[in-house]
Amino acid sequence: VQLVESGGGRVQTGGSLSLSCAASGFAFSSYSMNWFRQAPGKEREFVATISRNASSTNYADSVKGRFTISRDNAKNTVWLQMNSLKPEDTAVYYCQASVYDKGWSVNWGQGTQVTVSS
Repeated sequence: VQLVESGGGRVQTGGSLSLSCAASGFAFSSYSMNWFRQAPGKEREFVATISRNASSTNYADSVKGRFTISRDNAKNTVWLQMNSLKPEDTAVYYCQASVYDKGWSVNWGQGTQVTVSS
């Protein structure tokens, strides 16, 4: 299983960024996909999830209405569109997938830094 995030960077308050996660090594279309984030000195927290066929999404209250998760199973890619960014959105963002192969494994990408300046 390999998850590779990209698209992070530095933006000003109110700006937008789009993160992408390229997945490989597993049956991407069979699994829901998730985004998490970890701010300095804080625990990693859930941001958004999307079901395997994109019929269902769910978001942390802190990002609801501002972030949108989407996926393309033909491209083995999941995105996180982030709008109206706030300084408190500053964190390393991680793509995550729990995959079953003789047992469940929790898999993480390397993370991509998002910095929102005021």
